[in-house]
Amino acid sequence: MQHTDLMRTRLTRLFEAAVAAARAENCLPQHLPPAETNGRILLLAAGKAAGAMTAVAERVYLDEHGLSPDRLTGLCVTRHGYARPTRHIPVIEAGHPVPDSAGVEGTAKCLEIAAGARPGDRIVVLLSGGGSANWVAPVAGVSLADKQAVTRALLRSGAAIDEINTLRRHLSRIKGGRLAAARGAGSLMTTLAVSDVPNDEAIAIASGPTLPDPSTLADARALLARYVPNPPASIVAALADPRNETPKPGDPLFDDTRFEIVARPALSLEAAAQAARDMGYEAILLGDSLEGEASEVAAAHAARAIALAQAGRRCVLLSGGELTVTLRGDGRGGPNQEYALALAVALDGHPDIFAVAGDTDGTDGGTGAADDPAGALVDPTTLCRARAEGHDAAAFLARNDSTGFFGALNDLLRPGPTYTNVNDFRAVIIDKPEARRP
Repeated sequence: MQHTDLMRTRLTRLFEAAVAAARAENCLPQHLPPAETNGRILLLAAGKAAGAMTAVAERVYLDEHGLSPDRLTGLCVTRHGYARPTRHIPVIEAGHPVPDSAGVEGTAKCLEIAAGARPGDRIVVLLSGGGSANWVAPVAGVSLADKQAVTRALLRSGAAIDEINTLRRHLSRIKGGRLAAARGAGSLMTTLAVSDVPNDEAIAIASGPTLPDPSTLADARALLARYVPNPPASIVAALADPRNETPKPGDPLFDDTRFEIVARPALSLEAAAQAARDMGYEAILLGDSLEGEASEVAAAHAARAIALAQAGRRCVLLSGGELTVTLRGDGRGGPNQEYALALAVALDGHPDIFAVAGDTDGTDGGTGAADDPAGALVDPTTLCRARAEGHDAAAFLARNDSTGFFGALNDLLRPGPTYTNVNDFRAVIIDKPEARRP
């Protein structure tokens, strides 16, 4: 048990190394643009990292740049439980993953601030994962309730995040470049983003409110037909209305705008890889943009880990990306916990393999509360301890109840809100017996 405890500590350290690389204080300051000579800085922030990014930007502008407070304004909209203390910029907490009325109110204020920008002002947009739910401004004729219904249906459907965002962009007055379109004439716009999406596809981060949108209303209609049976009539009508088409590449409204990613999954994986090397392991990176059903990816990773163990390798498999779960049962849990449970089943108590899977934002599926678990830990005793409690891992997996399974074993990963988000993180340690230390 002493060795198992050591390995679980190492897994937690790998997760923490990945998160630290994406914290606002470590990745944002060097990218913030200076204020123009006479203009204002208008900070508009959305997403799970928005509170931390706003607090850091405030400090840089007020303390390091010496900007007068009367030249700094804006608004931050973040997930419930993810607010950070700020000195000057108000913070609103809103719903995620299902939007709520607080998000609607906050988004309206952000659009108003952008529209009030004057020539010489610079709008600094701070984006991160979760911004798609936090910034919600339904197009004309669509109610919040209808958007919530479609969001819930998409989350249960197994749709990929880029597919979900294509629909979101065409049902919103802020997404898909519409924030850039709303800004006051003569103002400048800089967007700094923490990427939580596969392949760092910029338009997918918070659904691209400041970027041209290559997708079309026809694309959105096809996705609605595929994933949402019996959608609200208002949604069908909105996607048939050409006024809801998003601005496209080449549109001059994107002149005087700049977009930059300041933290990304690849950098967090590399930070974890270095931490693994410092522990004496070979680091094997499987990619930062993995997609697919969580249980299927877990089975593939288990097979690879077993093969490495049989070859006598002492290494860590590291991967990121955003897995999905097609719900078939009535249990609780997100893709990281489902991955961990499927991995435990596939490993079947292999004595040399240990794993962690967690969402770097600190929560994985669940009720939408800030204290939901981020993921779970797996060790060689997982199934044995479960059987001793009378729990059948395969049955829990069949009903998508990974939270119930790992909660009974006290194996849930609970870091709390991390105030950042670079998507999922997975580490599988293969620790051959002769390399063990007491």
